[in-house]
Amino acid sequence: MSNRPMSDRHALEAGSQPPLLYPPYKSTVKRAPTQPLIVIPERFASLATPVYGYLPIGEADNDLTRQHAGEPQGERIIVAGRVLDEDGRAVPHTLVELWQCNAAGRYRHAKDKHPAPIDPNFSGAGRSITDAEGRYRFVTIKPGAYPWGNHDNAWRPAHLHFSLFGHSIATRLVTQMYFPNDPLCAWDPMFQSVRDPRAQQRLVSQFDLSLTEPNWALGYRFDIVLRGRDSTPFEARV
Repeated sequence: MSNRPMSDRHALEAGSQPPLLYPPYKSTVKRAPTQPLIVIPERFASLATPVYGYLPIGEADNDLTRQHAGEPQGERIIVAGRVLDEDGRAVPHTLVELWQCNAAGRYRHAKDKHPAPIDPNFSGAGRSITDAEGRYRFVTIKPGAYPWGNHDNAWRPAHLHFSLFGHSIATRLVTQMYFPNDPLCAWDPMFQSVRDPRAQQRLVSQFDLSLTEPNWALGYRFDIVLRGRDSTPFEARV
């Protein structure tokens, strides 16, 4: 357990979380609140619980390469890690959802107009429940970079989206995972909206030979810290 005072462990350092409005990331200009935030009564937030405990996790839910008749195109990877609290303790029974584009950089979504091919063997979504040690694991395909029109010659770095649910919808947290040494991160306003370089690195996975399986897939480790000074940057948290 950390020796830091409790108030210090819970504190978020300036620049460690993306602001709601970050003008270089143009989408935030229209969707950032223009009025003071309203606190929703807890009883309302608790009504919309994800109740995932009643929905069994399917055998292929955490293996995005086995959800169709054939294998998807691209580089197979393993992404695994732990969900932890501010003291490094495991957070078990957390629903971890993942979504992403395919190896060509296209989402299987009606609004994705990038003229890259759709992979019929890749839906790009999966889910997993953390075990007693807070561990999760996905098998998937390394996503491609894609143009996104935010600015001139704008390309998003390869990334995975993560959503984590606790006991209710109000506990949902959303973040993104990037890959080591991706040069596009330096030009990506979404990544750069996290101003603290140390917090930026908490969004970058680490290559892990112990997760890598010989002749099959490279492994990347991505631990997610929910609270405190070492918290993973999350969207819409201020």
